[in-house]
Amino acid sequence: MSQSRSLRQQTLQLLCQFDAGNCDVASITEETFDEDISETLPPNQKVSSLAKKVWDTKDKADETIAPLTPDWPTHRQPLVDRNILRLAYFEITSGMTPPIVAIDEAIELAKEFGTQESPAFINGVLNQIKEQCDANGKNSETAAP
Repeated sequence: MSQSRSLRQQTLQLLCQFDAGNCDVASITEETFDEDISETLPPNQKVSSLAKKVWDTKDKADETIAPLTPDWPTHRQPLVDRNILRLAYFEITSGMTPPIVAIDEAIELAKEFGTQESPAFINGVLNQIKEQCDANGKNSETAAP
């Protein structure tokens, strides 16, 4: 598994924890629990930083996604799908990742963590976001990975 995919998986896991609202964002990012070795570990700073950035832009992401999913308002979307969309939205709009790569990686996350319908749902929404960004000149196909 690539380091980028692992980073996305861990970021998605943190976003889902934030979204579940069990603790405040700061306390969630202070330490992590590794089930494989049954130990608490210091957080990965890259993961924590990316998750916080995505979380800080979630309202803008949700605002953009809502009109694209009228039958599935954000609050009704599965927790995992909602946060995959937020992560990919951030990657696309920030120029962090080329849009095609962000969409492909989001689909892979949906296959691994979502429902059977998740990959198609994620793909459809993100392609519309990419088209909107292309029309507004906000995408960079040459963004650095």
